[in-house]
Amino acid sequence: MSNIYDTAYGMEKAIRDSNEYADLKRLYELVNSDASTKGMFENFRTLQMQLQQKQMMGEEISPEEVEQAQKTVQLVQQNPTISQLMEAEQRMSLVIADLNKIIMKPLEELYGPSDK
Repeated sequence: MSNIYDTAYGMEKAIRDSNEYADLKRLYELVNSDASTKGMFENFRTLQMQLQQKQMMGEEISPEEVEQAQKTVQLVQQNPTISQLMEAEQRMSLVIADLNKIIMKPLEELYGPSDK
């Protein structure tokens, strides 16, 4: 029987070798290579993190914050490089979600609803 951690490190290598990761890395480096694009992306990420943190703490997000977030999203989506990066992030997120489903399957089967 193989060591579960060896398998996990093998999965890490497979992720790093995947087309999805290579595309994500290339686009991330492209965004960071232009100061204006990098600043715009960092502002977007900061705002996104602040709003997520408020949600996790159960705090209300004000209408002004929602409006600011919508404007920021519209602005970054107009930048083709950032837009492509966000699409690559979504594809990588789907891969991770699929892997998580596969990894969690034994526990779901063990603790899932019984047919008895």
